[in-house]
Amino acid sequence: MHTQALVITWATPVFFVLIALELLLAKRRGKPVYRSADAVNSLALGVISQVVAVFTGLLTLGIYAWCAGHLAPWRLPAGNVWVWLGALVSYDFCYYWLHRAGHEVNILWAAHVVHHQSEHYNLSTALRQTASGALLGWLFYLPLALLGVPLEVFVAVALIDLLYQFWVHTELVGRLGWFDRVFCSPSNHRAHHAVNDRYLDRNYGGILILWDRLFGTFVEEDDGDPPVYGTRAPLRSWNPLWANVEVYWTIAKDAWHARRWRDKLLVWIKPPGWRPADVAARFPKPPFDPRRERFDPPLTGALTIYCLAQFALLLGMATHFLGLGGTADLPTRLGYAGYLLASLTVLGALLEGRRRGRRLERARLLATALLPWMPGGWFGIGHPDARLALSLALWSAASAVALGWRAGAVAEAG
Repeated sequence: MHTQALVITWATPVFFVLIALELLLAKRRGKPVYRSADAVNSLALGVISQVVAVFTGLLTLGIYAWCAGHLAPWRLPAGNVWVWLGALVSYDFCYYWLHRAGHEVNILWAAHVVHHQSEHYNLSTALRQTASGALLGWLFYLPLALLGVPLEVFVAVALIDLLYQFWVHTELVGRLGWFDRVFCSPSNHRAHHAVNDRYLDRNYGGILILWDRLFGTFVEEDDGDPPVYGTRAPLRSWNPLWANVEVYWTIAKDAWHARRWRDKLLVWIKPPGWRPADVAARFPKPPFDPRRERFDPPLTGALTIYCLAQFALLLGMATHFLGLGGTADLPTRLGYAGYLLASLTVLGALLEGRRRGRRLERARLLATALLPWMPGGWFGIGHPDARLALSLALWSAASAVALGWRAGAVAEAG
């Protein structure tokens, strides 16, 4: 798991360079494909998914390793190129069924929905990942363990499949001819992210789109019906923790209100949007409106710059967290993870322009300034030298001044 986190950490600068290039190219073409708050929210969710994976990955990879070591009738040689190619194709096949189930089973959709919540479609959307997908997603890859695919090969092909999918999240690459007929491409994946009737729940392939053609889930992008992005029950929030639990909470409420025990179970395993008849009658929801306005609370330029600066620092801290690997003990990693999750949640409240967001941010800045001076020191560093502690204190003080000076001019949501 540490190796995978390390690769993601090293790939992050490349991701940001490509995002910057996409942003510049979009501006040249006059296409408004980015909004600052949406992009920060997507990146924050990507950070949280990687932070949580430090803990869940040990469990899921441990299960895989045990099954491969005790249940597989043989162990395939890790040095054989055909094993690698077969493992990659097989992984992509398993991914297709996991991805498809993520759109057809409510409890799996509750995890996968995070990736679809953005109402924009750009490279930052690719990094918008769930923190809870590991809870059940590992089940779909057990066939690879039972076939004897070594753990190190499984981890590598999983990373290849994941990294491939980054570049298809863009509106700036058009049709690619024969490539669109064989592989997952930007055109194919735009259709997948769309909520139009034509495109809904189609194009699940990770690398190969051939799976969709084989199992009847392929749809071609139609220029006459441009994709509308997001979900049919929009999140309308920049809170990354709420983004991860919102659908779980919605399902749990419907299960609680359902009168029949059968419905209390079915609501978890039925397709997304299914609700018991008695619950739908007592607690109706507004119909889906494809022409709804995108969620975009007003922000001043000063507050936008402030949030971007704070996110940049938090991203650096997250990189440090991922680099700790096994050098830090569990309480330290849990504390560091808690700090990052809380900080990114406060940043979401600021991006929504909420008054309590500024109050929480002041408290977060105070904690950031004081933590290095506490007996335990900064997470994973122990007792940092005075220069690092002083730098964080000065940063926090300057941030507090900036927050009260110009950022407070934003229109408040209450």
